[in-house]
Amino acid sequence: MKLLANENFPFPSIKILREAGFDVKSIAESNASIKDYEVLAIAVEEERVILTFDRDYGELIFKYKFNPPPAVVYFRVKGKTPEDAAQILLNLIKAENILLGNYFTVIDEDGTRQRKLR
Repeated sequence: MKLLANENFPFPSIKILREAGFDVKSIAESNASIKDYEVLAIAVEEERVILTFDRDYGELIFKYKFNPPPAVVYFRVKGKTPEDAAQILLNLIKAENILLGNYFTVIDEDGTRQRKLR
């Protein structure tokens, strides 16, 4: 699974995911300050799952009908440390009842919700 960490995704979590063997491209490292629709275009072109704390991706995809990436994981829960986002994602990937592909996944204090992208 190839991941695209939005600019707001914490670098300590990116590091953990890379150490776990994931191919993680960081917008902060490669394309800082680009617009959300440009992040979407990169994710679509490179077939990457977007990791973000930014709710605007749901609006771009569902309201404005931008071409969706393979998946989006929207974190509405910050966690206590910058490493928490990685652990939350790793636990989600291990969960047998959750598939990320072709879903907009929202993670918040109450759990995980998903909506099909296509």
